[in-house]
Amino acid sequence: MKSLNIEICDVTLRDGEQTPGVSFSCEEKVKIATLLDEIGIEVIEAGFPAVSQNEAHCVKTIANLGLDARICGFSRAREGDIQTAIDCDVAMVSIFIPTSELHVRLKFKKPREQVLEDSLKMIDYARDHGVQVRFAAEDASRTDLPFLKEVYTRAAEHGAVLLSFADTVGCLIPSEMSRIMTDLVASVDVPFCAHCHNDMGCAVANTITAAEAGAFQLHTTVNGIGERAGNASLEELLVALRMKKGIDRYDLSRLTELSHMVEKFSGITLPRNKPVTGELAFSHESGIHIAAILKDPVSYEYFTPEMVGSERKFILGKHTGRKALEYVMESLGCECTDKQVCRVLDLVKDHSEHKCNITPDVLRRLIKKAQLENG
Repeated sequence: MKSLNIEICDVTLRDGEQTPGVSFSCEEKVKIATLLDEIGIEVIEAGFPAVSQNEAHCVKTIANLGLDARICGFSRAREGDIQTAIDCDVAMVSIFIPTSELHVRLKFKKPREQVLEDSLKMIDYARDHGVQVRFAAEDASRTDLPFLKEVYTRAAEHGAVLLSFADTVGCLIPSEMSRIMTDLVASVDVPFCAHCHNDMGCAVANTITAAEAGAFQLHTTVNGIGERAGNASLEELLVALRMKKGIDRYDLSRLTELSHMVEKFSGITLPRNKPVTGELAFSHESGIHIAAILKDPVSYEYFTPEMVGSERKFILGKHTGRKALEYVMESLGCECTDKQVCRVLDLVKDHSEHKCNITPDVLRRLIKKAQLENG
């Protein structure tokens, strides 16, 4: 197992809030930041202070909570943005510029070399005012490598302590991420960050791959929320780091709590089959599976529900076997003869064929029916 030197920067409060229709209150942001800190997340990007006075107030509130996590503010390469972030008492300012020909053409009326020169002055400005700088290349994944290396090299020369690579439109697959990140890490002696979007469903895989290629700071959002298809999911990444890389310094037992908190505050309902924290993540219906799980849960669970603060559920349906039914009936305190159990099993299968859920109340009714038929 290859060990990794990494830290997590969670960007739920900034990039996650850019999910269409999502807006966290200051109180909600404080609760999310506090729980992220308790889990052990090293860096929290608290917001984009220049967006509004209220946003700046929220960022400053979080920066002054006394958390162990370092607090970062997001900023364009503009003196006003940077000063607003500094006034919020953040430890770090993340200054971003677009670097691809496409983005520069659409956003600026000057060559990208001039955009870079202007931005380097903003790194100097931030450092002169006592804050660390993370320098981020927006749309880095669609930027030609020679210019991208120049951007990062110049930013490092001006004192940026982190260099962020953004796959802004989620266009990379892991093999591409591996090749690009390996090249970048070898070219500049400053730690890199991986900021991955999920447009093709590769954000978590790309983030792990970036770490294996040498990236140090990994960006995530809770539940993978964010613009369009979202960002790399914090809970999925942390479980992968624990199971595949042996990184055990994060309190994974709080992940389900955090996931459901953000689900509530964001209004973005989790898919039932969401990995790690979804309703069905540790739910089983197949009789063959349940029979094995009752002997040893490892048979059909790679990691335990307890590890992430969840619980195992047995769901009755058309695939249910007798052992699962008996286990559920026993948990409800119901006793039946062998003949009655067989009849209940038939009723359960028939009921589920009509796409009806077998809730505890439904099961009790089916049991009563079987008992009356086979008294």
